[in-house]
Amino acid sequence: MWAGIDRLVRLISPTLGPLPRIVAIEAVGSRTAKPELLDSGGTIAQRVIQLPDRGEDVGAMILRQVLDELQESEGDGTATAAVMFGVIFDRGRRYLTAGGNPIRLRRYLEEGMKLILSELDRQRLQLQGKEQLSRLARAICFDDEMAKMAGEIFDIIGAYGRLEVRRGSTLGLEREYVEGMYWNGGFRSREMANADHGLRANLENAAVLITDLDIDSPEQLVPVLQTVIDEGIQQVLLVSNTLSERAMGLLLARPNREKVFVVAVKTPGLTNTARQEAIEDLAVLTGGRALTKAAGDRLEAVRAQDFGRARRAWADSRSFGLSGGRGNPRALRQHIAGLRQMLHGANGDDRKRLLERLGQLIGGSAILYVGGSSPTAVEARTQLAKRTAEAMRGAIREGIAPGGGTALLNCRPALRRRLADHSADDDARAAYAILLAAVEAPFRVLAANAGFDPNRLLFELEAAGNHCVFDALTGRILNLREAGIYDSLAVVKAAVRGAVGGATLGLTAGAVVHRRNPPEQPVT
Repeated sequence: MWAGIDRLVRLISPTLGPLPRIVAIEAVGSRTAKPELLDSGGTIAQRVIQLPDRGEDVGAMILRQVLDELQESEGDGTATAAVMFGVIFDRGRRYLTAGGNPIRLRRYLEEGMKLILSELDRQRLQLQGKEQLSRLARAICFDDEMAKMAGEIFDIIGAYGRLEVRRGSTLGLEREYVEGMYWNGGFRSREMANADHGLRANLENAAVLITDLDIDSPEQLVPVLQTVIDEGIQQVLLVSNTLSERAMGLLLARPNREKVFVVAVKTPGLTNTARQEAIEDLAVLTGGRALTKAAGDRLEAVRAQDFGRARRAWADSRSFGLSGGRGNPRALRQHIAGLRQMLHGANGDDRKRLLERLGQLIGGSAILYVGGSSPTAVEARTQLAKRTAEAMRGAIREGIAPGGGTALLNCRPALRRRLADHSADDDARAAYAILLAAVEAPFRVLAANAGFDPNRLLFELEAAGNHCVFDALTGRILNLREAGIYDSLAVVKAAVRGAVGGATLGLTAGAVVHRRNPPEQPVT
């Protein structure tokens, strides 16, 4: 297992720091295609599907899973986690081989992890303004143009604002800000566009009818049109699951459009769960009542109070949006608080959906267009922009800490005190000694990647004090405020949790089960 972990760690560790080396990976499925040139630890780990040796593969896949989950949740920190994971597992296996108790070692490693997380929290700083945001982005992506633009965008939209990254048509980066909230699901017919320029429908003081019902016949819409006419409503945004051609013809008929201008859009979401979440958010935002299949609702029984309201609505061929929703502010605050509470225990796709919902309800909205000289360059920069955005969200929510591995180094005094307190317990002493080496490891690798002697720099940095950081770009030790080198606290903490949790899982494995008939040609 260690051999597989070590191979993956050695593959990823060159990418740590502001002066990383590039890892070239042969294209899967073709030996003639150009190799991928990567400097993202998470992406590199994802490309490693299987190692030839079955025992090594088990270890490599444990680490790969840790890094995959970390990149999915935080967008960054994978190289830091890989380096720490390698140190913890290597030193832990040596101690266990010498007769140490794996369960007690794990207990003290987890106890030490809590101490490290507490010490990281003590170093928490809050981001202030576009300049600090840009500096943080630069420390994540090492792309000056992207960092400057990311700082501006997140200064406007905040931690929960919606940022959509799309492929651009230029060689550089462009951004666009969207008023209010928007969802995927454009209008159902180009004939609904009413803007002077471009295919876009604009509505003012619009009523909003939200439903996941299938509208198959014009007769279903007659009560809807009659209700809005009776209420003096002139513009309606209709959100529905399906809309037949015959029903759409009723809405587009000139006599009807002269009385009521209706723009029909698709209910957002590709799954039933996503659609239910979208219509729930829309209903709270606009103050309407969603008509749903689950509740047995019918359009024929629609009432005036079922309609939501918005100061402005719009739709184009791919999305629709609202601004100035007239929902109950108290109900909206309670709904947002509930989503935030759900976010604390969520991960993976659930976490992504919750963040997107929160962004639509409380944040601004922006679109970042990424261009480049080739499709490969555009794809690489697009993925970098997404990872940077994810890491910045965590930093805005949870704060920042001294960068360049310094925040972890600053945890050493507390670990040393704890080590001294357990001088009579071999397992505890081993665990805290392992963690002391682990929190030094990212700085050592970062300094070595930049071409410096880690031992000398560690001595100089410790003499300078906790308020200083090492700037790998200049080779100087600087005051933290002067250098402006920060890391996302959420990313650093997630890297620590992933490294300690994953390594202790491997160290306490009591058996390895292999397939009886493994694939004949493993992919490496």
